[in-house]
Amino acid sequence: MDLTTRTVFIAGGTSGIGLELARRFAAAGSAVVVGGRSAASRTDLTAEGLAVADIDVTDAASVARARDEVLRRFPGLDTVITMSGLMVMENLRDPAHIAAAEATIDTNLLGTIRVIDAFTPHLISRGSGTIVTVTSGIAFLPFPPMPSYAASKAAVHAYSEALRVQLAADGIQVVELVPPAVASAGQEKVNPHALPLDAFASDVMGLLAQEPTPDEILVDGVQMHRWAERNGTYADLVAQRSQSLGMIPGRG
Repeated sequence: MDLTTRTVFIAGGTSGIGLELARRFAAAGSAVVVGGRSAASRTDLTAEGLAVADIDVTDAASVARARDEVLRRFPGLDTVITMSGLMVMENLRDPAHIAAAEATIDTNLLGTIRVIDAFTPHLISRGSGTIVTVTSGIAFLPFPPMPSYAASKAAVHAYSEALRVQLAADGIQVVELVPPAVASAGQEKVNPHALPLDAFASDVMGLLAQEPTPDEILVDGVQMHRWAERNGTYADLVAQRSQSLGMIPGRG
């Protein structure tokens, strides 16, 4: 992927990994639109020189409005990145966890699908383009305190695989970004092994710049998650991660 010539929309890019990638694409020379719900964040990004759009991926009408606004301002849009994500801990002994599960699935899985569905007709009409979905190392190696997060990201992985096959004949590449724990959005507070955001973003941009762009963007830090089953380390790693169950609020 030529990072200097893209026109990119990043849904959920007002903070964390999404924002850092937006800045990297813009610095490389691409046109970038950052979508998010926070009006304050959008104002800050406008002052920074980035184009912004109001979007709530849990609201189909909001997604449609954002699509119309983005395509009106940037009719040459060729890259859509679906960054929106919700990560919460759940106590599965407490039936009240269903609210967190529903919100997680609505944002992480259905939100991803809503954004993709909104922009796919445009990309098909162009005859080319790139969709970047975002999963997680947790999709391949579950983190027991966050079951619905793991399930949602595993679902996005499976969806990405199917989407790639269905859109291949239309000239659209589907790329799956698989982050490990990255020191953003509070991860650095709970995981001392989280990768520095700057180094992670540099690795991601380097992999995206490869020709051809890989179907999966796997930095070194996520390899053990992605290939745990193949490497025969899955059971041991899940057992290690199960020691984190004490982090769940209300779990005795």
